[in-house]
Amino acid sequence: MKKILSLAITAALTLSLAACGGSSESASGTTTDSSDTKANSGETRTLKLAALETAYGADVWKEITAAFEKATPGVKVETTIDKNIEDVIGPGMKSGDFPDVIHLATGQVKGLTETFVKDNNLTDLTDVLSMTVPGEDVTVKDKLIPGFIDTTITNPYNDGKTYLMPMFYSPTGLFYNAGLFEQKGWEVPTTWDEMWALGDKVKAEGISLFAYPMPGYFDSFFYALLNEVGGAEFFNKATSYTEGIWETAEAQQAFDLISKLTTTYTEKTVPANANKDNFTKNQQLILDNKALFMPNGTWVVGEMSKAPRADGFKWGFTALPALKDGGDRYSYTFFEQIWVPAKAENADLAKQFIAYLYSDEAAAIFAKVGAVQPIKGMSDKLDGDNKLFYSIYDNGAKAAMGAFATTDPVEGVNISDTVFRSIDSLVTGAKTQQEWVDGIIKASDELRGALK
Repeated sequence: MKKILSLAITAALTLSLAACGGSSESASGTTTDSSDTKANSGETRTLKLAALETAYGADVWKEITAAFEKATPGVKVETTIDKNIEDVIGPGMKSGDFPDVIHLATGQVKGLTETFVKDNNLTDLTDVLSMTVPGEDVTVKDKLIPGFIDTTITNPYNDGKTYLMPMFYSPTGLFYNAGLFEQKGWEVPTTWDEMWALGDKVKAEGISLFAYPMPGYFDSFFYALLNEVGGAEFFNKATSYTEGIWETAEAQQAFDLISKLTTTYTEKTVPANANKDNFTKNQQLILDNKALFMPNGTWVVGEMSKAPRADGFKWGFTALPALKDGGDRYSYTFFEQIWVPAKAENADLAKQFIAYLYSDEAAAIFAKVGAVQPIKGMSDKLDGDNKLFYSIYDNGAKAAMGAFATTDPVEGVNISDTVFRSIDSLVTGAKTQQEWVDGIIKASDELRGALK
């Protein structure tokens, strides 16, 4: 699951990281790396890798590190891979023992990556882009699909520098049972009016139009919708807390749509299971034909690979419906990140390892478990479900990328909680649409002055 992929660390850990991971050194990568001395002396260098175990499993990282060790004589990689990686590496970091490289995306519930970003505790990785991929004759930047290193996620400080490198990417959108649509002779809605009409139709058969795994999964949905209602310029203003942006006609359109979807067309049992322990029960609603659509990413296929399903089940995938016939449809691209703490002991070796991850050799290893990197030409090598998913942008959908801008910490304010994790309250009726909107406006106003 991306959110374990794919969605703030405890106050104690946040404070401790700020205390022990200050940014006074090496954010620019200029300090001397002890690994250089070891390399020159012939001594074995050790790289400490910490990675979140996702639906791709832990074994793929073991295979990757073994291949890197083989390609890089004199290097030993120590791996820590866990589904609760923040909890595992947290105690060591409190005492100053930091991994050299961490694979953990933004958007996790405990917010470890965001903590490092907000506290300026990241190593500048801009020079990785100009590094030649180990074993090849091309630079990292030349291998990457354009756009992935020009986002507010990879370049969080708006200073032209890259601090988080893009790893596995996944088009997100609405997943459904294509087999059910074929059996019923239904057309997949291409506009929201068609979506509402279908919702009214299936209600008579005891089927809900919509479900979601956890409220955090509304991040990709919300970002795509912001692009639909106002385009890229509106999206950028909204995610950078521009004054008055949430009181515009475009914002109102987005709020009205989400309110209608959650209060009228969402399966009412969803909030009870919308947590990291039971989220698959909500995903199971699609496989059991109890709900039609859910927002998710390509990892869901692996997560539900052994789950029971209705006869004739077949994965379907579509972008968000357009606001009007012929309008733009968007699919948000979620991508994971890998980064180096400012206090990493072997930052230079960590950069070498990251550069290796974009090699054809590493990409082939990752691809075997469905982990696709934003490397040019990778989609041409896919088949089956992945071919369907990654071809969404070839079929008319526009790609949306980016997220809420990074700010200095503001006590008591978490924009992700305010916008996304309040969705449960809309479904249950604990919050009205206006209360939800008022919370977003208030949080945005408080974060505006804290922009990085």
